[in-house]
Amino acid sequence: MTERLWAPWRLEYVSGAAESDGCIFCEKPGQDDDAALIVHRGARAYVVLNLYPYTNGHLMVAPYRHLATPAELDADERADVWQLMADSIAALKVAMGPAGFNCGVNLGRAAGAGVEGHLHVHVVPRWNGDTNFMPVLADVRVMPEHLSRTLERVRDAWPG
Repeated sequence: MTERLWAPWRLEYVSGAAESDGCIFCEKPGQDDDAALIVHRGARAYVVLNLYPYTNGHLMVAPYRHLATPAELDADERADVWQLMADSIAALKVAMGPAGFNCGVNLGRAAGAGVEGHLHVHVVPRWNGDTNFMPVLADVRVMPEHLSRTLERVRDAWPG
């Protein structure tokens, strides 16, 4: 019997249709929170689910202003980004119970940045044994939960 893995939301990404003339991190705050997968809005930055996640619950924290590097953030933006990263971790602990986290910034194409011009911090929940054979053999990640359900769970667990 042949096993099939369905991830229909990835077709747009792999076909190149997800590319936009504008900046996704500048466009998302102007959209409906559910449609944009925005988990939480802060004063100077916001938290959004990654549409093409490494694992379920993969969040990104982005300042509203279009800035490319941490050095360009003002003090209030730095504080908000850092606080939202901490709040993201707290919410994911409650919502999903991961064993750990990867948090980081990819600056420049050579460092793996998919969106080079707009700074964003990845918050990726991790579980013991979450790396399986699929990424190695087929460059495929298996996501057991739909993004809309993850969005609901993380919002419900948001601190405050």
